Amino acid sequence: MMLGRSNWLILGLAVLAAAIGGYAERRGQPAVSDHASTSFVGQPMPAIDLPDLDGKLHRLSDYRGRRLVLNFWASWCAPCVEEMPALDRISHKFGERAPIVIGIAMDDPAHVRAFLAAHPVHYLVLIGRMTTPDTSLQLGDVGQVLPYSVLIGADGRISAIHEGPLDDSRLDQWLKPAQGGH
Repeated sequence: MMLGRSNWLILGLAVLAAAIGGYAERRGQPAVSDHASTSFVGQPMPAIDLPDLDGKLHRLSDYRGRRLVLNFWASWCAPCVEEMPALDRISHKFGERAPIVIGIAMDDPAHVRAFLAAHPVHYLVLIGRMTTPDTSLQLGDVGQVLPYSVLIGADGRISAIHEGPLDDSRLDQWLKPAQGGH
């Protein structure tokens, strides 16, 4: 049976209304409770080994003794893409005492490679594990929100987390030189 033009219009409007309603309902709910995400602060960073785009494995524990900003992103995530230039600029602002910025792409390596060819950054980009438990979940992203950033202290413990784009104020706070050393 073929649908007439008016039936297609009604069906299309019903699908559109359902999509708008679902989006509005989702926007009204927090993506993750504050308690769930902040419970990771103070915990040791889990042992995580991730490949770069050339397949070379990087152990995040190798950076112990330095603060790290781990920024989870994807090429399809507009807020992620918007914060990348700021991460790139600010990663050099404070010199040697600044945390090391590492982008962790929660995306297909081919998409990441194509994206970075068009929009290069000067910080290390690794490919996150998307199988359960994925890399961002291991570091407290229980709502699987992107962008998602984690500050790791020189002691290897999670110092702070942030869901959503990092603004300049938070970046300055996270990246300023630590008191009394690294």
